[in-house]
Amino acid sequence: MSTVKPLQIDIVSDVVCPWCYIGKHRIESALALVPDVPVEVNWRPYFLNPWVPREGISRDEYLTAKFGSPEAYKSIAGRVGAAAAEEGLEYNSDRVKRQPNTTDSHRLIHWAEAQGKAAQMKQKLMELYFRDGGDLTSADVLVQAAADVGLDADSIRKRLATDEDVELISAQAKEAADKGISGVPTYVFAQKYAVSGAQPPEQLARAIRQVSAEINQ
Repeated sequence: MSTVKPLQIDIVSDVVCPWCYIGKHRIESALALVPDVPVEVNWRPYFLNPWVPREGISRDEYLTAKFGSPEAYKSIAGRVGAAAAEEGLEYNSDRVKRQPNTTDSHRLIHWAEAQGKAAQMKQKLMELYFRDGGDLTSADVLVQAAADVGLDADSIRKRLATDEDVELISAQAKEAADKGISGVPTYVFAQKYAVSGAQPPEQLARAIRQVSAEINQ
């Protein structure tokens, strides 16, 4: 009996991208629809707003720069909130007061990956941001988030104070952009097929099954 090769799924996304928050839930729902297909999921960084400085900026300043004014975003926020609610997720954009640069969040996800906890770390950061309005520019907030998923708080605090893996994260995000990824989430199957956007679970499940069958022919 031959062994089925696991399907590599690289998920390129950012923790401050609301459709990535929804898309994470949808890919997890898709995987639940194909429990017989072995997969290997990797969370890859993307900078939705590479121009935001490392210390972050106020949310109002960000919304003005990106959408013209905070008011202009309200109708978009309503649509996103409705889509999130359909997935059982909370999106409280009015709670967000600070727009972070996400380098440190991606570092946490990368460090959590070494303990098999990348997905939990990603989920925690997204919930903090979208549901609770957490300040992802705060070292205290990030350290607590890491501790909540089982990482060592003291170690994380020390590592965040350094430039450890900043270049790595930047290089991975640049690689995604260089490959033409301009919208996230993007799901890359077997390093050759890319599906962009928070697609319905059924559609993602079909893609997973088809590509898995192809690589195991």
